[in-house]
Amino acid sequence: MFYYDLGSPYSYLAAERIHSVFDEPPVWRPILLGALFVLHGRDSWANGPGREAGMREVERRAAEYGLPQVRWPDPWPGNTLFAMRAATFATQIGKAVSFAQAAFRQAFAGGKDLTDRDNVLVAAAACELHPNALVKAVGTRSVKDALRAATDEAARQGVIGVPTVVVEGDVFWGDDRLEDAAQAAAGR
Repeated sequence: MFYYDLGSPYSYLAAERIHSVFDEPPVWRPILLGALFVLHGRDSWANGPGREAGMREVERRAAEYGLPQVRWPDPWPGNTLFAMRAATFATQIGKAVSFAQAAFRQAFAGGKDLTDRDNVLVAAAACELHPNALVKAVGTRSVKDALRAATDEAARQGVIGVPTVVVEGDVFWGDDRLEDAAQAAAGR
């Protein structure tokens, strides 16, 4: 399982590489990073003194991976609840990867703020999700409950941040652990 949040630049880095690193890519599962922060009494590095250093590290890794220059959305970090519910709906209808990649690219390659619904709808259109259907689905109890359940499931498995890949109970947290997770998956 590949757990991610669309507001996480490290999740973006992992999402751009995961299909080339894994022989058989894991299932993509959107979760709410903010809920994990609350559960574990933590906060994002982006809200602390390490913000600038962390941003430069993300930019360095993106360049190292051959990705476009990172363009930071403003505000960042922001409230991605609508975007994460959209990702949950996309997952339910078989468009998890295409929607997430489009949204990540909107945010971190395009510098678009995913707290703005229109930017989320652009990502949806890029993977042929109709905007009206998406807006309607995001407001449903089933989508809200599915996102909450996925986040709770991740927490039960020991996920404390994103990106995280869980391979048969082994937890690999961080973009820098993607290759380790792939090796573990290949060995099973």
